Amino acid sequence: MLVLRALGLGDLLTGVPALRGLRRAFPDYELVLAAPEQLREVAAEIDAVDSLLPADAPDRGVPSLLHWSKPAPAVAVDLHGNGPESRLALAELRPWRLLASTDPQLTADPPWRAEDHERVRWCRLLAAYRIAADPDDVRLPRPERSPAPGAVVVHPGANAPARRWPVERYAEVVRGLLAALPGRPVVLSGGPGEEPLVRELAGLLPPLPVYCGLPFREFAGLVGQASLLIGTDSGPAHLAVAYGTPSVTLFGPVAPEIWGPPPNGPHRVVYHPGPPGDANGAVPDPCLLDIGADEVLKEALKAAEGAR
Repeated sequence: MLVLRALGLGDLLTGVPALRGLRRAFPDYELVLAAPEQLREVAAEIDAVDSLLPADAPDRGVPSLLHWSKPAPAVAVDLHGNGPESRLALAELRPWRLLASTDPQLTADPPWRAEDHERVRWCRLLAAYRIAADPDDVRLPRPERSPAPGAVVVHPGANAPARRWPVERYAEVVRGLLAALPGRPVVLSGGPGEEPLVRELAGLLPPLPVYCGLPFREFAGLVGQASLLIGTDSGPAHLAVAYGTPSVTLFGPVAPEIWGPPPNGPHRVVYHPGPPGDANGAVPDPCLLDIGADEVLKEALKAAEGAR
């Protein structure tokens, strides 16, 4: 079975419920995930995935899968998008069976709805093929080691400027946390290439530990063993959901109803509704900029109290 979801970390983690549904429906199949090479270690942590086929395209596009060297897949599944391109990329491999939201046979109850949560969307697709999947089945085993166990992790980065909250406001939140929670360690984190952003934030604060560009397993441990993660709607926020780490996530332009955490976990969201925006835009989204540092600090203190 070949499953296409060649997107980012958060996208992969929101696809876990669907991947597990496929594993239960096809227990004897090798499940190969077509995804970017940099997600190999993440995919290895997902009990539904057997191996990874490196696949990537710029700007969240549809990659070619013609480097697939095995016989035609028995089953191919499009968890990548709603356009015809991703279905055609899989169809080129001539699978025996192809599951996709653009399947012309799925006319009675179209499985793609713009208002669906991302986890629900793919579980509904499988349901159209009589495959059960639970959209809240997101948890992964928590890592046992961390470079800063029990810390409050502040992660100012995101893979698009539209979802980056101003560092000055993060600095206000951190100063409030340090004053309100003496003795609670607070650290700053960043992904590969986010060193300048994290250095800018660090320059506005008293000396704090900084963890930037960690290998995945170390970063996973940092998030998994944190007492709280604070950041915007990005991969680390979804990693916190997967590990059950309390979190405060700032949303905009995409609403938490589409990409937010399950309602039954230790997670808080901050969001000011507004006009639809581009989640991959080149400037911070107005909905995100409407969020004040006082709001985030208030939610963070509530979450930190609950994590004690």
